Amino acid sequence: MQSYETAYITVKAIFMTVLLVGGFGYFFYKVRHLLLLMNAVQGERSAVPDRIGERVKVLFVDILGQKNVRRKLMPGLAHTFIFFGFLAVQPHSFQMMIQGVFPGFSVANFSPSLFQLYLQVADVLAFMVLLGLGYGLYRRTVLKPAYLTNGMDAKLIILFTSVIILTFHIYNAFHLMLPSHGFDYSRCFTVSKVFAAGMNLSSWTEPALQTGLEVTYWVHILTILGFLIYIPGSKHLHLLAGIPNVFYKPLDVEKLMIKTDIEDEDAETFGLAKIYELNWKQVLDLYACTECGRCEERCPASNTGKPLSPKELIHELKVELLGNADTIINKENVESLPSLVDDEMGAIKNDALWSCTTCRGCEDICPVDIQHLDIILEVRKNQVLMEAAFPQELQDTFSNLENQSNPWGFSEDTRANWCKDLKVPLMADNPDVDILWFVGCAGSFDDRNIEISKAIASLLNKAGVSFAILGTEERCNGDMARRCGNEYLAQMMIAENVELLNHYNPKRVLTGCAHCFNTIKNEYPDFGASFDVVSHVDFILELLEGGKLAVKKDYAGTITYHDSCYLGRWNNVYDSPRKVLSTLNPKVDLVEMVDHGDNGMCCGAGGGRMFMEETLGERINNVRSRQAIDTGADTVATACPFCITMFSDGIRDNKGTQDVKDIAELVDSVV
Repeated sequence: MQSYETAYITVKAIFMTVLLVGGFGYFFYKVRHLLLLMNAVQGERSAVPDRIGERVKVLFVDILGQKNVRRKLMPGLAHTFIFFGFLAVQPHSFQMMIQGVFPGFSVANFSPSLFQLYLQVADVLAFMVLLGLGYGLYRRTVLKPAYLTNGMDAKLIILFTSVIILTFHIYNAFHLMLPSHGFDYSRCFTVSKVFAAGMNLSSWTEPALQTGLEVTYWVHILTILGFLIYIPGSKHLHLLAGIPNVFYKPLDVEKLMIKTDIEDEDAETFGLAKIYELNWKQVLDLYACTECGRCEERCPASNTGKPLSPKELIHELKVELLGNADTIINKENVESLPSLVDDEMGAIKNDALWSCTTCRGCEDICPVDIQHLDIILEVRKNQVLMEAAFPQELQDTFSNLENQSNPWGFSEDTRANWCKDLKVPLMADNPDVDILWFVGCAGSFDDRNIEISKAIASLLNKAGVSFAILGTEERCNGDMARRCGNEYLAQMMIAENVELLNHYNPKRVLTGCAHCFNTIKNEYPDFGASFDVVSHVDFILELLEGGKLAVKKDYAGTITYHDSCYLGRWNNVYDSPRKVLSTLNPKVDLVEMVDHGDNGMCCGAGGGRMFMEETLGERINNVRSRQAIDTGADTVATACPFCITMFSDGIRDNKGTQDVKDIAELVDSVV
């Protein structure tokens, strides 16, 4: 019997050594292949991280804190259980591997108390994994949310993880019944004791217990090694890519737009045309995707029947990338790879590409901080600049921007006509004012938004603010052209504005448009104009809190507020609009829509969609307007001219009775 045990231990050690070398060797071979692919793509973006301290903090918040995962209560709780429980089991599994080669090894030999504490915690956390997996199975078999990927890959992951956790508990249950050789396992395994009782292990003979222990051992180890070699080719590649992707995420998401050197005479192409032109960070984004579907659930285009799913877009790009990995790594005839955009064979379909409103809902909710827009906007750029392929209605918009520097095509000489009878000075006549007010195209030409400009002018005059506008010198800020891929046109208008701003060198720039605010504040510094830029909402709050404006009467009626994407998710301006509105009638609370704050739904106008026909699915603004109507509020407030237009149309189409007002109009009516 003794010789049999000795022979088994020897064979086990040899076999385990071969398994570990083979399993980990194959795993590292696959990972090396993925790294080679990430290094072989053509696009450039620095791999040298900055602001290390902030990035480490992001890891704690987004990974250990599971910030975005927990924004959905039950799925977030379940994933948190699985995440921490699975991590807790791994040191024990690693020790089991070592013991297969060196039977006498145990961490208990070095620190019995520490090992006991670890096992106590791991035993409880492992059971939490089973609870999380149970809920995950319930979601996939009963709830079945449309956005959730529920293929064989997901089922295999649940199976792998379940077997690993169950064998962890069963293995420890057997250990409880066998001689401990000086270490008291009875104080470690709260949950595994229940498994031992449920299996009635106290009635088993010692040989049967030993056999059960060994069988469970092999099932556990083989499952872990199988999981290990499965990870690099599955959606659970995010276990490897998620942490570095979060670490390298843009810390300033509002500065996301990639500036293209359109004057580079050596450049053969602009934007992103083929899969090998991705940069390494975009490849890491593809690796990191968990296919959880949160981006799809949040996407306003997807939710209204458009053919865009951020999840599917990333998935199809990943399939395209991995399917051409050898070609890209070996750099063999990469030019022959197909275009990314093709309605028949491409990873991205035209209608999907142009359905995006650039609201950043997908990026904001992503648990591993994937930058979907980094790819979408670069692909649009290539389609416009290199292929002249874009929605037909944008042709007139681009022509209007190029010829008259506004998307409607009104004569640029009439840009200041809205204020010809008002006390609104020009910068040319008053270059030393405190505030340069960048009015924007909507506030200068659109009849409805001119009323908002008049309200802002009224507030500035009532508060005694020293301000002036650019008038006919002002050009479109470039936002719409950039989001629609026309980088050349955008940079032409930006360059004119930058030259003008630097000429006047204002102390502060005020904007009445969320898109002007975001572009001038966050993108103009790339072009040499860096100024203190404030949105009209924040500035109005300053005037109220500073006593320069005083509410003289309560606003009659209830208000619901819509968060503009380019103020909210792009610039984190959530509190100041609500503070302003709370001053209008302190006796009446703001009525929030079902989707508000960082969970708010886009109005549908961003990303150039304001100037494109919406023929697919339901109109986004109609869906959002119904959310506003459902609040029962008397007034819908917002702080963006595009949102004003979309809500005005949406409330009318839904036969609602709400007034749609900019915050400036509401404040001007009571001060």
